[in-house]
Amino acid sequence: MSVGDVVKLKLEGIASGGDAFAKLDGKTVFVAGGAPCEFALCRIMEEENTWSRAVLLEVIEPSLFRVDAQCSFFGKCGGCNLAHINYDAQLKLKTSILEDYLLRSGEYGSLEIEIFPSPPWEYRNRMQFHCLRQAKEGESFSFGLKGKGTNEVIAISDCPVAVPGIRAVLDLADSFSIPIDKDRFTVFAKDDVFLSEGGQERGKIKILGKEITLDAGVFFQSNCCMLEKLITELEKVAEIADKNLPMADFYSGVGTFASFLGGSFPKVFLAEENKCAIGLARENLRNNQSEAVCANAECFALRDIEWQRTIMQAKTKFGFAVVDPPRAGLNKKFALSLSLNGPEILAYVSCDVSSLVRDAKILISGGYRLREIKLFDFYPQTAHIESLAVFERS
Repeated sequence: MSVGDVVKLKLEGIASGGDAFAKLDGKTVFVAGGAPCEFALCRIMEEENTWSRAVLLEVIEPSLFRVDAQCSFFGKCGGCNLAHINYDAQLKLKTSILEDYLLRSGEYGSLEIEIFPSPPWEYRNRMQFHCLRQAKEGESFSFGLKGKGTNEVIAISDCPVAVPGIRAVLDLADSFSIPIDKDRFTVFAKDDVFLSEGGQERGKIKILGKEITLDAGVFFQSNCCMLEKLITELEKVAEIADKNLPMADFYSGVGTFASFLGGSFPKVFLAEENKCAIGLARENLRNNQSEAVCANAECFALRDIEWQRTIMQAKTKFGFAVVDPPRAGLNKKFALSLSLNGPEILAYVSCDVSSLVRDAKILISGGYRLREIKLFDFYPQTAHIESLAVFERS
């Protein structure tokens, strides 16, 4: 098998990045745009010692899971990569990927993964667009999304995964003002609120009846429907924690979790690198918690590399903690400190399976066990896997 060869493959499943895969001559061949259980004609484009990458030329026998993508930009835009697979199958495939990672790591046991589905379309409240300073001939669009497998920005006139408030802006993109000093910018829409970097950046939204202040330029979850489901499950987890001890909200963002959970604990610690986010977190605590909780709250605008020294070495005993790290996962020193000195109950909100499994090994080595695991489908039509792992002292 060499680069350029055309081969017929039976695609077996979907890998963690969203590509279909097949076995050929003892190697795994990855094929973007394929679906499980279908035969396809493919051209080998890349050859490595243990794997190959191929481009899909023709579907010979389509999978029962294959559907027509509901987006005219699918395959051109780099955003969604599973829109050709029906939604029920997407959920099963993601669950299988998460289960496989956990099984191979040895940290899974016999736990059943609980699945929380999302509306498959019009779910995305927050999106980042890239500026088109010079529109192509015949186009008036001033912004768009990165193309598939390229850094080229393509103008789009619609995005079916975006909520109606964002779709309406895309429909009138030629009249939307983009920031003059940014190459990319973020918009957020929910109900009648529309926020945009370079426009009205700050506003208030309702999440499960509570008012949360956010800023378009500061990270916030992109799927508010799923965020509400996640908060509801976190409230259940917090119920079994020791309410006589403080709670910690690490990687707190604008303090959403502390705003809902902090009132059950005598004191709340929030830690977040972004100073603007910490400022919003203080405001959200004031709006949603008692004066006593706010008076006892401690907010740290520090990078996670500094938390081990500043917070964990203070020997504060926590009854409960939530960690919601970026895709890179926990800082290693902080993870080691958590494993030894963390609370009896620890909720880990993950947006990357591989970093979750890596961090789980560290936590378990310090005395935790994995109590439960839940999959939250924050990003339908994509291969992204978000989950909630609950650890307790064994």
